[in-house]
Amino acid sequence: MKNIQISLWDENRSQILQQWQFIPPAPIQIGRSPEHPIVIDRPSISRFHATISYTSLRQGGGYWEIRNHSANGTLVNDLSIDKVLLTNGDRIQLSRSGVLLTIQLDVAIINLTTPVTCEHLDNPANTLFCIHCGQPITVSRQIKHYQILKTLGQGGMGTTYLAWDKAKLLVLKEMNADMATIPKAQELFAREAKILQSLHHPGIPEYYDFFVADGRKYLAMELIHGQDLDVYVMDRGKIELAQAIEWMIQLCEILGYIHQQQPPLIHRDIKPANILVRTIDRRIFLLDFGAVKEIGTLGGTKIGAPDYMAPEQNNGQPCTQSDLYSIGPTLIFLLTGRNPAEFIEFRPDGYHFNVSAVPTIPPKVQALIDRVTQRRSQDRYLAAADLARDLRASIT
Repeated sequence: MKNIQISLWDENRSQILQQWQFIPPAPIQIGRSPEHPIVIDRPSISRFHATISYTSLRQGGGYWEIRNHSANGTLVNDLSIDKVLLTNGDRIQLSRSGVLLTIQLDVAIINLTTPVTCEHLDNPANTLFCIHCGQPITVSRQIKHYQILKTLGQGGMGTTYLAWDKAKLLVLKEMNADMATIPKAQELFAREAKILQSLHHPGIPEYYDFFVADGRKYLAMELIHGQDLDVYVMDRGKIELAQAIEWMIQLCEILGYIHQQQPPLIHRDIKPANILVRTIDRRIFLLDFGAVKEIGTLGGTKIGAPDYMAPEQNNGQPCTQSDLYSIGPTLIFLLTGRNPAEFIEFRPDGYHFNVSAVPTIPPKVQALIDRVTQRRSQDRYLAAADLARDLRASIT
């Protein structure tokens, strides 16, 4: 049986307060209600806070997952989630103020072969690989030949894992089970794999593999060590002008590359959360190619972040200038650390960004932001190279 052990921790004293063990298939409700299998009577915990449930697979085995039901939120490994698969050693925080649960699974669960892991007991805490034999210390499961080491994040479309394949670490993106029944979601997930396979640029993660296992689609790609700009700014505050301009020039180089493909490609989801800065050299990478569209294909679906989206894209008719438009609000976010929507004002011809009251944004950069975010696409920069040229000139 694939039993699960759940431990309630007192972090101040580093000790376990209570433990529960369950076996499939009954769901495990967590909350303040005395009717639940796990009752946690704390003010920040909702009566029905979260559910941990087990899903059996037809070919054998299965998996545990947790679903949040509370407005106070549930975090797994410090990431806020709606629903995510659980792996060995996961840390569950119920509300941000903090009740901590840890997970221990008896066996690995989906599509498992027997991975080679070490049995040395004296490795430092939070170490992925044994300091003696070099093998992964904890492998929660194996999908195809990829050994899953930890969960990196979870979104509406998929869950990303840190995985090990022979001699390299990589990112394995798994399509969420509830998305697998939606044709449009399947199309976008497969499109991301197809697009990444065709692109070769130093600012785009390298494609490794795309496959289906146990009825789910998976995409394997290069691991980039760093932070997305959304998290980076939230952690460190607003960015110095020269650095922000340099990053946007690098982004223009990436966009120029994808816009010059045959047929041209439009990313359609340029925003700080999809731009990663690599730790080792502070180089920019563009992520999430699931929304990419080819010029000339039928449109109509609105995709993108509202605060960063060009008007024509909001109407389902994006063009390459739509990607360039998004650089304007992205630059505002980097230079102010604030939501670009705070700088929108209404003019006779529609809504525009106005950063004239921000003393740290010089007039040349203000004029550039105004031009790149014009309501009509023909009034903006025609190409990424033109925008990159003026970005350079704006700080000289």
